Amino acid sequence: MDIKKEWSYKEFLMREENISHAPYGPEFDFYIAVKSGDIDKVDKLCKNDFSDKIGLGQLSDNPMRNIRYHFIITVAIVARYCIEGGMEHEAAYRLSDFYIQQADRCSKIEQISRLHRIMAIDYTKRMKALRMNKIMSKPIVKCIDYIYKNLNIRITVVILADYIGLHPSYLSKLFKKETGVSISMYIQQRKIETAQNMLKYSDYSPAQIASILAFSTQSYFIEVFKKRVGMTPKKYRDLYFRESIPYAED
Repeated sequence: MDIKKEWSYKEFLMREENISHAPYGPEFDFYIAVKSGDIDKVDKLCKNDFSDKIGLGQLSDNPMRNIRYHFIITVAIVARYCIEGGMEHEAAYRLSDFYIQQADRCSKIEQISRLHRIMAIDYTKRMKALRMNKIMSKPIVKCIDYIYKNLNIRITVVILADYIGLHPSYLSKLFKKETGVSISMYIQQRKIETAQNMLKYSDYSPAQIASILAFSTQSYFIEVFKKRVGMTPKKYRDLYFRESIPYAED
């Protein structure tokens, strides 16, 4: 196994108290929506800029520092709600650390506002996926967990079946029944989603990402990415890299 490639992927994975005075009702609705995985509601609640939220207390005389403090508080509360909803402690706190670090790099209030929506939707999507996993059988949940943790290697049905302890044919049928897609298709979907995140949130080139995610060739990676996303990895990076993580130098 290529240790450097494995570490590159693992490193990417690891980087993915309420003292404000906002009205309690809307605040409660927001956190519950995130916790329950209600993407539509969270998206609607995040339409207005975070900095324009009614009732934000003054935690600092410096406007930029004030909004950053409120962002940090919000991330901390979101993480705790998600833990209550079943998210693994370490995963919730690693994600909060990641977003707090990004907020620390922002130099404009509007950057924090954009980051707030990205953070909220990210947690909500993860909670929705977690909720979906709860209605799956243990073998399939274990199978999906293995896939997510090992996207940096070539995964086959035989490898998964051996890991789970089921016959490959039975596992394939069970996986398709519970997820609606084949194992190979699911793996491809997860790899492309991870590639999208790496293009947005990391400095890895498309060629490096293709290698890290164990695509047979860079050209095959580009072909699959374009088919699923509708554009090449380079075009995707050009469009979304700086919008997704609002760096201080923006």
